[in-house]
Amino acid sequence: MTLKEKLNHYHDQYNQPDFVPDDPIGLVHAFETKQDREIIGFWISILAWGRRQTIIDKGTQLVELMDGRPYQFILNHTEEDYARFADWKHRTFNFEDTRYFLRWLQWYYRQHDSLEDAFARYLKPEDDTIEPALIGFHDLFFSLLDAPQRTRKHVATPARKSRCKRLCMFLRWMVRDDDRGVDFGYWTNIKPSQLCLPVDVHVERVAREWGLLKRKQTDWAAVLELTGNLKRYDAEDPCRFDFALFGAGVNE
Repeated sequence: MTLKEKLNHYHDQYNQPDFVPDDPIGLVHAFETKQDREIIGFWISILAWGRRQTIIDKGTQLVELMDGRPYQFILNHTEEDYARFADWKHRTFNFEDTRYFLRWLQWYYRQHDSLEDAFARYLKPEDDTIEPALIGFHDLFFSLLDAPQRTRKHVATPARKSRCKRLCMFLRWMVRDDDRGVDFGYWTNIKPSQLCLPVDVHVERVAREWGLLKRKQTDWAAVLELTGNLKRYDAEDPCRFDFALFGAGVNE
């Protein structure tokens, strides 16, 4: 089997709706409206490190704390509502981080209908990748007065050479639209060809085994190298091979 055949084989095997229930994206699929899916998709992607079941459990608790209606809660909550989140945390994501996320999301959604603009406003059609969008979003997210310094570690940026795995995954969910029932395809001002691979330990390992990644450091430059190599096999939608690399890494 050639590398191209292998990539397509595993893509077809794992880019399927039955992938959803055991993955954090299943929490996003539980909602019907775009704003609910954006809010939970963004937050659950930021929490996506560690065991998948733990991430799902923590995300489920988060939804419950928002009364099962994330968008309405974000728009209408008051400072008094913060107290209910005092005991909710995931690893190093704590109450201080939660309060800022709630405050920023309310500030943003009271002005905008979709989270897309927070990324797409920084991206030009001719940009090769989402790098400017990720840098711009990071700066916008921490633009509010008294943004906690500690929370910056949870929202990555290529400006710090981070691989930005969680944000790349969130943008994959929101941008890709291939009618397979996994990604949502809501956002149209970012092109699938501009997306970058969300490189976790499974994707990295398989990419190295298959000769798609040579760089020793797993940083933003490595993400660009891997994404660029995958564009040789699908220039318009390289991120679809995330299913192949992640699925093979986790299950094979």
